[in-house]
Amino acid sequence: MREFLKKSFKVAMPLFLGLGLSIIFFFLIFRFDGFSGGLSTIASILKPFIYGGVIAYLLKTPYNWIAAKLEKLFKGKKTGMVKALALILVLFAVVLAIYLLLTMIIPALVDSLMSIAQAIPGVVTSLDQTVEQLTADYPEIGGYIEKGLSTVKTSGPEWIKNSILPGLTDALGGALGVFGSFVGVLYNLLIGVIICIYILLDKETFARQAKMIVYSLFPRDIAEKIVDEFVFIDKTFVGFFGGKVLDSAIVGLICYVFCLILQLTMGMHNAVLIAVVVGVTNIIPFFGPYIGAIPSALIILMDSPICCLFFVIFVVLLQLFDGNVLGPKLLSESVGLTGFWVLFSITLFGGLFGIVGIIAGVPVFAVIYDLIRRWVYTMLEKNKISEFLPKAPVEEKPEEAKDEK
Repeated sequence: MREFLKKSFKVAMPLFLGLGLSIIFFFLIFRFDGFSGGLSTIASILKPFIYGGVIAYLLKTPYNWIAAKLEKLFKGKKTGMVKALALILVLFAVVLAIYLLLTMIIPALVDSLMSIAQAIPGVVTSLDQTVEQLTADYPEIGGYIEKGLSTVKTSGPEWIKNSILPGLTDALGGALGVFGSFVGVLYNLLIGVIICIYILLDKETFARQAKMIVYSLFPRDIAEKIVDEFVFIDKTFVGFFGGKVLDSAIVGLICYVFCLILQLTMGMHNAVLIAVVVGVTNIIPFFGPYIGAIPSALIILMDSPICCLFFVIFVVLLQLFDGNVLGPKLLSESVGLTGFWVLFSITLFGGLFGIVGIIAGVPVFAVIYDLIRRWVYTMLEKNKISEFLPKAPVEEKPEEAKDEK
């Protein structure tokens, strides 16, 4: 009887698990809005911890590098002091970088806004002269223009009352909402920095506790595979974001050199602002360069149309260089995806999670792609189908040792 129950349990358990997973799958499909709403509520509550975890993960690599250098300096002694000093140095470096970035961006942005404001009267005057010349040359067009102006004068006040004023009221409410959101982000960011400090100081303890949980839930061989998979995920994310930051810094520097040449030869302004905008937006895969190039080109256009033309040509050439030479050189080992899958991952995760999905979608999909690839290879080996498997490199046989005479 006991053996019968054991066999029945072994047969029924997979069926029960499959049925349960199917119910969960269909529930997620048909009740996705409620599920995502619950996740959004939990995420909003845990936002400080999410911010702190992201900041700690981004600072982990420079923190480990500084800590390793300090350990060599102190010859492996005073571990607590080494951790505290490494943390102080990495936070100081981040604050200094943000301060230098803001000191470069804010004055250049103010100058750009001032130059645009000064250029508006000239643009209006030029437009007015063009309209007058067009009216003088083509009287029929002038009649249409006068009719349009008459319509505007007649219905303008009513339109302002019914459309503009309610829109301004809504805009004021939206501005207050944005200000409230900004205050909330600052609060979560401040708490997140404190949480980041705790995570960096105790990351070895957290890693050990996570391993204890994995080894307590799974057999040793499966637990080791899970730990190795998380090591691969960490390597992929660190390699991608580290390579992307370096790639964006190089692109920004090249753009600054070009804009500086235009500034010295043709009197173009805002070289620093444009280089920072192009470099920062380049962090966003695929679409980032164009997101940064469009407002930069408009800023240059207000100053000099010929410089704008040179800048657009330069940006196209720069992105060809970055997309075909620089980017693959820095990111190929960390991601290993073709251009098609990069575009697919950005479109998919960007549509699901917005700007976060656009930035993090490529390394996430790289991990999923690697898991599927390894599973396919495992099943091919299990089914003894070798023609689709990657060929192992042929090892050269060592030469036989000659007998000494």
